[in-house]
Amino acid sequence: MKHVSKSTQETNKIAEGFLKNLKPREQATIVALHGNLGAGKTAFTKEVGNILGVIENMYSPTFVIEKIYNIDFKCFKRLIHIDAYRLEKPARPDDSGHSGGESELLHLGWEELIKEPKNLIFIEWPENVSGIIPDYAKRIYFEFIDDKTREIKYED
Repeated sequence: MKHVSKSTQETNKIAEGFLKNLKPREQATIVALHGNLGAGKTAFTKEVGNILGVIENMYSPTFVIEKIYNIDFKCFKRLIHIDAYRLEKPARPDDSGHSGGESELLHLGWEELIKEPKNLIFIEWPENVSGIIPDYAKRIYFEFIDDKTREIKYED
């Protein structure tokens, strides 16, 4: 589906439609958010948080890498917002076969997070850790059109 958003309210409606179609899995539900800086990834995740009742002020976890919020939505109990922007993406993998960013995310407990079916994970900059993003991850693509307009695309 392709949507155009010109406001926070429109982004909220798009996020609502996306969430309506989410189906719980045997493992965590992972949503990979693709797009350049300023394309709307964090704004979309904030609207998801608003819809799911997150009362804390949500911001991009660029410096802390991940933030975890308690929620009660369908069978999901935790919304996990990860920003992989600062994670290294070296040309060559390390001894474990993972890039630097992948190793960092694994060190932060990625494997445990994705095993838990009650986790809903939104990850910005998934291309920096592409080797550990499961094939089943949902993908949303954001494009900056102008100061007030974003294009948001995803498959149901």
